[in-house]
Amino acid sequence: MIMIVIGVLGISLSAIFVRYSNAPSAVTAAFRLMWTVLLMTPVVLGRKQVRQELMTLEKKNVLLSEISGIFLAIHFVLWFESLKHTSVASSTTIVCTEVIWVALGFYFLMKGKINKKAVWAIGIAFVGSVIIACADSVAEGYLYGDVLALLAAVAVAIYTLIGRIVREKVSTAIYTYVVYVSCAAVLVGTCMAQGNGLFNYGVSAIVVGLLLAVFSTILGHSVFSWCLKYFSPAFVSASKLCEPVVAAIFAGILFGEVPTGLFLLGGGMILGGVLFYSKIEIEKN
Repeated sequence: MIMIVIGVLGISLSAIFVRYSNAPSAVTAAFRLMWTVLLMTPVVLGRKQVRQELMTLEKKNVLLSEISGIFLAIHFVLWFESLKHTSVASSTTIVCTEVIWVALGFYFLMKGKINKKAVWAIGIAFVGSVIIACADSVAEGYLYGDVLALLAAVAVAIYTLIGRIVREKVSTAIYTYVVYVSCAAVLVGTCMAQGNGLFNYGVSAIVVGLLLAVFSTILGHSVFSWCLKYFSPAFVSASKLCEPVVAAIFAGILFGEVPTGLFLLGGGMILGGVLFYSKIEIEKN
């Protein structure tokens, strides 16, 4: 349970850390991924079995992993940018709709099946998103940030769907490593294309990138993966839904962002719909 709490705090701090970077979104994201790759490399290459798997990886799986990394890079840039144009609560809650977009992608692109209960869950989350959009439309610029967060959710859903295919034949360590390397390369290339030097914004982007890599990636998402050994997937998935709540509390204390009543209604519907869908998936499996 202590590790669950650490994981929730880790992912919840992600949006807070991003707010403290004065660099463009692509630069902040690039440092996060470069630090992550740097920290993962000794672990991955230090194990003979993992090295052998990496060297014998099929070209098809390498290509799919690289494409997955591209969409992960798109997700980071869009989500980090959204945090500059909307509240932490709105952005993190809307990004949680990733599960819903994965379900729709699985149905339309991978010819999967969605039962009636899942359709209701998706509908509830969609209505919640509309309510948040209506609540934020009265705040100048907030609606733009909400749209970016929604696109970020779609991008990370594509990353997840590709991962579902690759993970059938590739281990988690190798898949994530290739994805992160690809993602880092895309983000660095994006910075160069935009004319943004990585070291032109002081130490804030470098430090924020390190904090994101350590707390949000390693002590966040990686801890949740570790917790699956001791807790049910349903409990771990439900725990992740604490992120918007904890992030909103941090944002309220640090940035004075107080959620409106309409946001609480919409946010509650989104989280309820996502939790309901997650429960359906766990029961089905």
